[in-house]
Amino acid sequence: MKDRNKVKAIRFAETGDPDVLVCEDVDLPAPAPGMVQIKHGAIGVNFIDTYHRSGLYRLDLPSGIGLEAAGTIEALGEGVVGFKVGDRVGYCSGPLGAYAKANNVAADRLVRLPEGIDDVTAAASMMKGFTARYLLKQTFPVQPGQTILFHAAAGGVGLIACQWAKALGVKVIGTVGSNEKIDLAKEAGCHAVFNARTEDWVAGVRDLTDGTGVPAVYDSVGKDTFEGSLDCLALRGMMISYGNASGAVPAFEPGILSAKGSLFLTRPTLFHYTKKPEDLQTTAADFFAAVQSGKIRITVGQQFALADAKFAHLALHSRQTIGSTVLIP
Repeated sequence: MKDRNKVKAIRFAETGDPDVLVCEDVDLPAPAPGMVQIKHGAIGVNFIDTYHRSGLYRLDLPSGIGLEAAGTIEALGEGVVGFKVGDRVGYCSGPLGAYAKANNVAADRLVRLPEGIDDVTAAASMMKGFTARYLLKQTFPVQPGQTILFHAAAGGVGLIACQWAKALGVKVIGTVGSNEKIDLAKEAGCHAVFNARTEDWVAGVRDLTDGTGVPAVYDSVGKDTFEGSLDCLALRGMMISYGNASGAVPAFEPGILSAKGSLFLTRPTLFHYTKKPEDLQTTAADFFAAVQSGKIRITVGQQFALADAKFAHLALHSRQTIGSTVLIP
């Protein structure tokens, strides 16, 4: 294999709106020791990508972008064992640079793609599905018979999490950003769904729980829903704030958690739940098994060409997307 290949990749030299994303020819060196080179078949688009691009999460610039992709191994770096050229694999925890035709990735961050999970399905679902798993099974382990509130229920994480929660015997109250998404969230297993932009979802949650509230709220919306989410919690309930689709949550006085019922608040990330390679593999195996069993159906609502990455980001910002979004290199 040549020491370097030229590949198309999305880069940005300054933070800002989606127009800062540019498709360029970049050098991709041969994989270093412990790394593999993957030819991408599909690339996942996630909200964290918009945080990198906008500057909410700071990076050294210029930079590549994207953390998730699926494809086929083309080359192995020295010392890599357990993989071979031609293996189908995926990754969703970086390194940055997944928005490209190929990328070099540490072998211990790869997961094998089982039969029946194609590249598009994998790229559309790994980060979102692995996130749903740690949220429902580790951050606040749900129990049969419980009722939870899940925001953005028709989004990429939401559609997966609502299906999985229902399979676990949990009743889900969902919120969505438009009336068109209500039926989709219900099809994914939501017991009740509110349009967060037009309906009083806080009162709705209280009414559905006879005034008690829910033991857990899963909130990836951020600024627009944070305060209302706290008001939906039962005594000693847990607020899981895992995203900022509407902007970062403003600073607040911690005493509000006491005043509203001795509440718990956590801001988890997927990386901290899959940092150990064995945890990553356990997470992947559990998620892929749930997909293969039919408990979870992956919805790919939008596909864009790699060169059109900025339009994928514009679609995310519109909050009109359904399910997952992927780029096709």
